[in-house]
Amino acid sequence: MVLSVSGVVLLGAVVVLFFRKDGLKPTHALVCALFGFYLAGTSVAPSIHEGGARLAHLLGGIAL
Repeated sequence: MVLSVSGVVLLGAVVVLFFRKDGLKPTHALVCALFGFYLAGTSVAPSIHEGGARLAHLLGGIAL
């Protein structure tokens, strides 16, 4: 649960940066958000979730 909230916050920050710095239009952000919601309801969602969890585990194991 903590990981998913952190991921949402991180992705939200990236969207805000794109919106302010790179000229991301609000309609583009809306389309991306809707795509994510629809993608979460498909059969691909568990694979994406597993890939995100593996990436977080990999990044968590890197010593700084």
